[in-house]
Amino acid sequence: MNRIAPNIIQLLNSQEPDAIEQLYDQYGSTLHGIVLRILCCSDLAQKVIQDTFVKAWLNGAQYDESKGQIFTWLLKIARNTAIDEARTAQYRIDKKMIEINCLLQSPGGHEINQDTLGLKENVAYLEDKYKILVELVYFNQYTFEEVSQKTGIPLGTVKTRMRYAISALRKIYIS
Repeated sequence: MNRIAPNIIQLLNSQEPDAIEQLYDQYGSTLHGIVLRILCCSDLAQKVIQDTFVKAWLNGAQYDESKGQIFTWLLKIARNTAIDEARTAQYRIDKKMIEINCLLQSPGGHEINQDTLGLKENVAYLEDKYKILVELVYFNQYTFEEVSQKTGIPLGTVKTRMRYAISALRKIYIS
């Protein structure tokens, strides 16, 4: 492991970018792994790690060496940030959306061709009001907001219909 410069605390208190760079190099991947176990989404875990280091940089003066090591302090920030993220309504919606993407992954982590899996055929069995949303989100990579704007359907209704569609598709694949 790389050693952290002894003056890292002074650099952190002075909000020196070098402090965060050193801390990220030393602890970033470890913290990412921990946050990933909490959130189960690599992109979201990376966002939380970025937020963690921004918070550490902005609040470096709050670190107290007498209360523990700097890693413990960073871990507490990362864990709390991840938990806050997991409590958001958007995370719960995103997690449901991730679940269907996980269905499209083979055990080795390689993406399965959606045609091979039969997703397009199974989506065809959905009612039109659900089918169009799934097609826009999954096959055309639209965001919920873009789908709402494109179709004129309120955002909340788009999210609710997508949850229903995922539930219906999950029943097909899990049963």
